[in-house]
Amino acid sequence: MTLGIVGMGRIGQAVARRGHFGFGMKVLYYNRSPRAVDLPARPVDRLCDLMAAADAVVLCVPGGAGTQGLIGAAELAAMKPTAFLINVARGDVVDEEALIAALEAGRIAGAGLDVHPREPEVSPRLCAMENVVLLPHLGTATHSVREAMGRMALDNLVAFAEGRALPNPV
Repeated sequence: MTLGIVGMGRIGQAVARRGHFGFGMKVLYYNRSPRAVDLPARPVDRLCDLMAAADAVVLCVPGGAGTQGLIGAAELAAMKPTAFLINVARGDVVDEEALIAALEAGRIAGAGLDVHPREPEVSPRLCAMENVVLLPHLGTATHSVREAMGRMALDNLVAFAEGRALPNPV
């Protein structure tokens, strides 16, 4: 199988390593800027070419204006009907209506989503589909991250009590 990574930063490279070394997958990637990687992976110049070549496309791009709506009807139409889209980036990276239409029409085989555009709300249409796996965003669900979050809260409390600027204001 071919794994397509969209966004070859730290997380994209970690996913690529697991796909290649763990499952023997051929890895292709699309990145906005040239990126050297230390694993067998080939860059692809156009996003639609990556979408067309991959059996599984994993979205690992950062959130923000540059990636909002990155995956829309055209990108989904380029995918194989046997391919899967996995979004671990941000919910608004994918045009949800276009994804639902592609899934309902059988234009792609399925999707795995742990992010949603209107979190914590999840589209009832996605919930009703048997070819979709939905999870809450699990990026912070590790012991080390939760511990770091707790320490950040404590750092804020100490700074407040001492009259200093908060290191992590909300």
